[in-house]
Amino acid sequence: MTVIDTAPLAGTSAAAPTLVHLSGDIDIFTTARLRQRLINALDYSTDLLILDLSRVTFCGAGGLGVIIGVQGRAKARGVTLALTGVPPRMARLLRITGLDHRFPIMA
Repeated sequence: MTVIDTAPLAGTSAAAPTLVHLSGDIDIFTTARLRQRLINALDYSTDLLILDLSRVTFCGAGGLGVIIGVQGRAKARGVTLALTGVPPRMARLLRITGLDHRFPIMA
C-alpha cells in the first residue's frame, strides 16, 4: 500500500479538499501504516478528505475498518470523508457490507 499526495496542493485555497491517492493492497500488513497516514492527512484537511481508491488492488476487512475508523475521526473534526475511483471489486465489497451508504462516493 502506498499513500501519495496527502496534502492540498500549494497555492490552493484553505477550503480546498485534501486528496489522498492510495495504491496497492490494503491488508493486515499495511493497515497500521495506512491508519497513521490518514490520521495525519486529517491535519491538512478542512471540510473534505477524499480517498482515491482507483489504484487499490485489494482491500481486506482490516482496511475497511481503518476507513470506517478514520471516518469517525473526520466527523469529530467536522471533516467529510469521501471516496473516489472505487474499483469494481471494492464497490462490490462496499455494497455487500452496506458501507456504500455510509460514505459519499464521488465520480
